[in-house]
Amino acid sequence: MILSLDVGNTQIYGGVFDKDKMLLSFRRNSRHGSSSDEVGVFLRMVLRENGIDPKGISQIVLCSVVPDVIFSLKGACQKYFNLTPFILQAGVKTGLRIKYRNPLEVGADRIANSIAATNLYPDRHLILVDLGTATTFCAVTKQHDYLGGSIISGLKLSMESLEAKTAKLPSIEIVARNEVLGLSTIESLQSGLYYGHLGAMREIITRMTNECFQGEKPFVIGTGGFSSLFEKEKIFDAIIPDLVLKGNLIALQMNQNYSKNQSAAGVEK
Repeated sequence: MILSLDVGNTQIYGGVFDKDKMLLSFRRNSRHGSSSDEVGVFLRMVLRENGIDPKGISQIVLCSVVPDVIFSLKGACQKYFNLTPFILQAGVKTGLRIKYRNPLEVGADRIANSIAATNLYPDRHLILVDLGTATTFCAVTKQHDYLGGSIISGLKLSMESLEAKTAKLPSIEIVARNEVLGLSTIESLQSGLYYGHLGAMREIITRMTNECFQGEKPFVIGTGGFSSLFEKEKIFDAIIPDLVLKGNLIALQMNQNYSKNQSAAGVEK
């Protein structure tokens, strides 16, 4: 079995795979300053509580946009699983041609999403929308050129900003609204967050389609924790919440020279 981990700014999203089948998924706050022992104990506990023997994990793969967490997570994998994780980072094989001015600036989660999407839909132009702490948009051609993208504030971050910077606006539950008109402060906030985000996504997808693919319709994939919230709006051709974890697995398979006793720096470039 393979343990796949995505370290985001807010959460660690993890999954256990037996070949291509996901057996378990889980989330944990990615608190800065967590020790390797805290992370390692959590990982073993969440596996055991879901009926998976930690000894059955043969490989661990991770991507991270939080550099400070990598050291603790790597130590946790070595101490509690006796495995050195494969880290999706600059220099490993991805099957993509990165067109960013500085390829090192592209988040590892965006690369993982793109790897998975190009393998699932190899002959399609793609727009990937990842709704997490930030909402990111990535454009990838059918030739597997990663063209670039856009980033806006995520739903939860927008809500927390409103709560922190205003005197009377409360924290709210983020939900899909059927009406744009709110009849209370809470409903008005929920409506504004939902339809404001929906409008931003539609506009960016439309403009990205015209700029990147000359109007040829791309296949639009929604992923991330809030992607299912917009399912009824039909702006996504597919919603794949675990896209990043699948991308990690494919990256691991692409880098066959990796072994469980080998550091990521030893992967063939």
